Amino acid sequence: MSNARSARLAREIKNFETKSPWGIKCSPEKEDVYDVLTVNMQGPKGSPYEKGMFKLIVDIPKRYPFEPPRVKFVTPIYHPNIDKEGRICMDLLKMPPNGAWVPTITLENLLISLQTLMANPNPHDPLMMDIANEYKIDIEKFNENARRCTEKYATGKQI
Repeated sequence: MSNARSARLAREIKNFETKSPWGIKCSPEKEDVYDVLTVNMQGPKGSPYEKGMFKLIVDIPKRYPFEPPRVKFVTPIYHPNIDKEGRICMDLLKMPPNGAWVPTITLENLLISLQTLMANPNPHDPLMMDIANEYKIDIEKFNENARRCTEKYATGKQI
C-alpha cells in the first residue's frame, strides 16, 4: 500500500517538474519525502489575486489517494472559502458523502481546482461569513479588499 502511495506521489511530483500547470509549482519539503509538500501558486489572471504568489502546505495522509490531502494557505488571503488560519472549504478536500473526493483526483487536478476557486469564490459554502456577504452584496468592495490583502501579503511589496 505505502509503496503504491510513494510511487504515485513520486510520479505526480515529477509531472509538476516536467509540465506544471500555469502558475503552480509543487515540491516536497524534504527531498524524496512526500508527506509534506510546498506549493507556490500564482493568483489567477483577471482575479483580485492575480499579482500575488501564495504559499500553501499540502499534508499527504498515509491513506492517500483514498483520503484527500489536507491543504492550507500559509500566505494570508481575503476569500470567503478560506479562513484566517488558511483552512479551505472546498468539496474536493472532503470525503463523501459531504465531499467530492475520489482516488482518481491527482494533486494537479486538486491544485488547479483550488486556483479556480480563488478566481470564483463560492459564497454559498463560506468559512468567512462576513467576506461571503460582502462578495454577494458589494463585489467592488470585495475585489478592493482582496486586492489590498494580496498586495500586502502576497507580492513582497508592502503598502
